[in-house]
Amino acid sequence: MIRFLRSALVFLFDLFAVAIAWCGGLLLRFNFDLPSEYVRLAFLGLGGLLVVHAVACRWAGLYRGMWVFASLPDLKRVLKAVAVSGVALLVWVALDRGGTAIPRSMIVLYPVLLLLVMGGGRAAWRMWKEHRLYGGLIAQGKPVVIVGAGRGGAMLMRELERSPDWRVVALVDDDLGKWGMELFGIPIVGGLGALPEVLREFKASHVILAMPSAATETLRRATDIGVRAGAHVFTVPGLEELMNGRVSISAMRPVEIEDLLGREPVSIDTENVQAMLAGRTVLVTGAGGSIGSELCRQLSRFEPGILILLESSEFALYSVEQWFARNRPDVRVVPLAGDVKDGVRLEEVFSAWAPQIVFHAAAYKHVPLMEVGNAWQAVRNNVLGTLQVATHAERYGAERFVFISTDKAVNPTNVMGATKRLAEMVCEALHSFGTKATQFEVVRFGNVLGSTGSVIPKFAEQIAHGGPVTVTHPEINRYFMSIPEAAQLVLQASAMGHGGEVFVLDMGEPVKIVDLARNMIRLSGYSDDEIRIEFTGLRPGEKLYEELLADAEATMETPHPKLRIARSRSVPEAFLDEVREWLSQPAPVSDDDVRSGLKRWVPEYVPANHGVKSVESGQAQVREQV
Repeated sequence: MIRFLRSALVFLFDLFAVAIAWCGGLLLRFNFDLPSEYVRLAFLGLGGLLVVHAVACRWAGLYRGMWVFASLPDLKRVLKAVAVSGVALLVWVALDRGGTAIPRSMIVLYPVLLLLVMGGGRAAWRMWKEHRLYGGLIAQGKPVVIVGAGRGGAMLMRELERSPDWRVVALVDDDLGKWGMELFGIPIVGGLGALPEVLREFKASHVILAMPSAATETLRRATDIGVRAGAHVFTVPGLEELMNGRVSISAMRPVEIEDLLGREPVSIDTENVQAMLAGRTVLVTGAGGSIGSELCRQLSRFEPGILILLESSEFALYSVEQWFARNRPDVRVVPLAGDVKDGVRLEEVFSAWAPQIVFHAAAYKHVPLMEVGNAWQAVRNNVLGTLQVATHAERYGAERFVFISTDKAVNPTNVMGATKRLAEMVCEALHSFGTKATQFEVVRFGNVLGSTGSVIPKFAEQIAHGGPVTVTHPEINRYFMSIPEAAQLVLQASAMGHGGEVFVLDMGEPVKIVDLARNMIRLSGYSDDEIRIEFTGLRPGEKLYEELLADAEATMETPHPKLRIARSRSVPEAFLDEVREWLSQPAPVSDDDVRSGLKRWVPEYVPANHGVKSVESGQAQVREQV
């Protein structure tokens, strides 16, 4: 009823606008002294135009929009209705052969006045309504400077006008043509380099980045300038969505280190991935880990028939199972506790479910921990676990087996990297000398942001405790990508593989860890003097530079720009039997014996000797301290 009454009132206003435009036009034509012979014409014309305009307004859809949000689409509808009325008047003038001729000037005066009344009325209503709702907020809120005076900045300002928390005082933009102009009454005062001075002048301590299409380098520069000036720098995630009206300003958040690492959005061939996964039984090992859990989330988009989650950590398995219960209850999930080294459990899982696609993400990945005292466990988990899962997949007829590897498998200097390379070779051997029933593929990539044991959560914790932030070496660098990006590219690689490939993900440019630490300190609102960086020396097995391709390897392009195929050396036919024999020896196996065994099959493995101590010496040191 309220909607009907509102539409009826707007309809009456539009008819009133016709009366004002028609009568007002005649009065203007005759200098407000309407001749008596035109009075009858005025009433006759008004009646006809009211009928025509009523039909035109309905046809133009004028009563679907809300006046308080009157905008360009509403103006277009008004123009349509006015155009129909104007054409009707033009036809009348052309056909009129009566005694009292309609003034030709009305062909212009009537539609112009009608447009002014209809459009102006709507604009005035919106201005009055917004002033009543938000006018009291204009002088409130924290002063803020917006970086970017384009469409993104304009949409952001519209949102901020309705917020009591923010008050836009100025904008900066590197486009010289915009300097000195205004956006919704707010001045554009200069370029990005002027930001510190602008913040001081307007006594602002907050900056919001509104640059949805800016390069990462520009975003990094803007953040750095703002942080150095002592400001809190914010961004709006998915600003394109904000521009489309789908995200509220409450989604605004501080700039994070992930925003500055330059990772572009990933596009994958969803049709092929869908064809590979839809309706299939899919097994993910290590399903509760950083990569494994994200892989499961990405897999759920492609309608697998059954998704089997195999995980040794009870809490991690519970967490990922609860995520599916909350967010994707439509996906049939089978959470199974189990260790990839446990052949009996694997036999039980594969015989019961016979998965068609296997993603093997379970692994020990922490380099220093696996280097001293845990080397044989790294071998058992990373190599034996891979061999166990892969042979079960082959025996039970899985179509694909995808092994998640690491850049540390290239020219490894640590046990963890060497075990991952040996596991890659296991997959290559099974592809070359196995039953050919299963396609074995390897996907190799570097560090992922926010993963378990990642340097970024560690730095964040150290900053929260006041520092120092510990970096092993001033020159150490690493490749980084986001967890969702890595998971999507794993799916893409698995869909395009034919078996035997080692896919290498495009990790972009390596990032110096010390620069990462400095940026995180500044983004947290501290200077380098307030929280210092301390260099602790390379840890056991750690190397300065990670590589994605070994020296003896060449790469081939693939249809996807972020994926390449590494051609590694062939694996001898006796390899699998020798590795099985080595893995079957009874524990314990010393760290030195593990390294010797790894070097036998991975000749490019050259153990780093910095910081490496035997378990016995480490235990002796602990006893001495006690």
